[in-house]
Amino acid sequence: MSENNSDRPSAGAEKIDALLQVMANLRDPESGCPWDLEQDFQSIASYTVEEAYEVADAIERRDMLALKDELGDLLFQTVFHAQIAQEAGLFGFGDVADAITDKMIRRHPHVFADADFRNAEEQTNAWETQKAEERAKKGEDSLLADVPLGLPGLTRAVKLQKRAGRVGFDWANAQDVLDKIAEETTELKDAMHGGDQKDIQEEFGDLLFVLANLSRHLNVDPEAAIRQANEKFMRRFGHIEKTLKSAGRTAEEASLAEMEEIWIDAKNLEKSGREKS
Repeated sequence: MSENNSDRPSAGAEKIDALLQVMANLRDPESGCPWDLEQDFQSIASYTVEEAYEVADAIERRDMLALKDELGDLLFQTVFHAQIAQEAGLFGFGDVADAITDKMIRRHPHVFADADFRNAEEQTNAWETQKAEERAKKGEDSLLADVPLGLPGLTRAVKLQKRAGRVGFDWANAQDVLDKIAEETTELKDAMHGGDQKDIQEEFGDLLFVLANLSRHLNVDPEAAIRQANEKFMRRFGHIEKTLKSAGRTAEEASLAEMEEIWIDAKNLEKSGREKS
């Protein structure tokens, strides 16, 4: 069997070195790329988030070729940030690698030390204890201090709720959350009746926050659920467009009642397909 050079650790290190050199060349003040030279942490932050979503999208589609490419794009973002930091005298890529290596060793004493966890729950509890100790060393005394602001809203809501739930600040079950949703829905209706846009936004945010809590109690990832709903909407609306096009018409020319009828047809077709499978 021939050896795959890319599987050798030394080959991986060489490839990282090559990538770091590409980044250094792009940021070279004399011969670099004008666009890359203009960037800073803030200007590329949105690209970093976007690349992480594209990784998730490739995984969702089970497209391994795309996943390889998207992971490369995400790695490039890490290299980009590290290069900017190095130029500012803050830290370099090696420091980033050292930090995550140290953190993983520190948070996995059952692998790298003599701790012995009997199950995943014990490991999770130990992980949270370690994270709390790290927060304390940073002077962050709040349980919620290090939940990242840059997370998608629903994901951050779930993380905040999980943290609070660990000290007992939580509803007992999903039914209690459903009751709270009914309460928040009533408050949103009242705000709508009052007509104050600021109040409407606040009450709508409260409703979304409780819906995120329900997802947690139902063991549902809210971001995955909304992505699934988005894809379903696209499929069904695509069926409307295709059906109208076959009749020589467009969605703009159809009435809401017509489109609703075709939408129901799309739902029935999907249901029929599921039953056959």
